Amino acid sequence: MIKKLDHIGIAVKDMENGLNRWKALLNAADADIEEIPERGVRAAHLDIPGGGSVELVEPLTPDSPVAKFLETRGEGIHHVCFEVKDIEAAIKGLKENGVRFITEGPVCGAGGSRIIFAHPRDMGGVLVELKEKAKEISLRPE
Repeated sequence: MIKKLDHIGIAVKDMENGLNRWKALLNAADADIEEIPERGVRAAHLDIPGGGSVELVEPLTPDSPVAKFLETRGEGIHHVCFEVKDIEAAIKGLKENGVRFITEGPVCGAGGSRIIFAHPRDMGGVLVELKEKAKEISLRPE
């Protein structure tokens, strides 16, 4: 089911300040910032040497889930994301074990991926994201 740890999501109040801190720690290159209006966030991924990444998420609106998180908990770890090969199969397996999800099914995430969040109450207080990366389409002539 799980392929690998994909990223750790960090909620930040100010993307530029967050990027400066995390780029210095990871000795990382500049990161592209992607707006994801459907999720109410701006996101940037910084690669971790050896694999995985840190995803900084900043709210776009004061009523987004990340804004509410920052209001109650402040900046810090927001979620842990695992890459899966087949998100539908992963959801089915977790549901069979009593895990509930924040949404009814997968939604669009960064980079065109399909994502879903398991309810933290069912995951020991941790918000867990499952991510199926967007399929790469071959443009080779047949």
